[in-house]
Amino acid sequence: MSQSLSSFADLLRAVEHTAVHLELRDDYDMGNETAGFEAWKQGHRLDPADRASWWRPWLDLVQEVTAKGVQIRRARVVTEPTSEYIRYEHSFTFTNVAAGEEVRWLPRSSAAGIAFPEHDFWLFDGRLVQFNIFDEAGRWIRTDQTEEPATVAGCVKAFDAVWDRAVPHEKFSL
Repeated sequence: MSQSLSSFADLLRAVEHTAVHLELRDDYDMGNETAGFEAWKQGHRLDPADRASWWRPWLDLVQEVTAKGVQIRRARVVTEPTSEYIRYEHSFTFTNVAAGEEVRWLPRSSAAGIAFPEHDFWLFDGRLVQFNIFDEAGRWIRTDQTEEPATVAGCVKAFDAVWDRAVPHEKFSL
């Protein structure tokens, strides 16, 4: 199933309690982020005081959803030493936190014994899983959704195990 940003926004807006996101890759295709990544490599960093310059419309959506009491949590499992992409991503994660997300990082070396699904996923209200399918180069291909109880339970268990071991963004240094 292919999904546009607007349909994802509708799905996130429909959440009543929790939305959690597990990211497992060390590199993602830059797509429309290429210019920002190149600027970052040249030393540009987002200004915490200049919210208008931050990534929109994602942060607006996060603020909207969390303002109605929904908890959004994101956990990233990363290989150390971290990839250049992860260092770039880490540099602006303060914007996700400022918008209302809780973000934690788990070094892959601390993830022993956790049964991960094959793909990154979003889990909505503990009942619907949306897998984000990427090719080997990190290019997004499609999403697949399921409410199948065993799959949902496996994703809940994986996310909770990562979350329990992971380090809050504010304390995770590269």
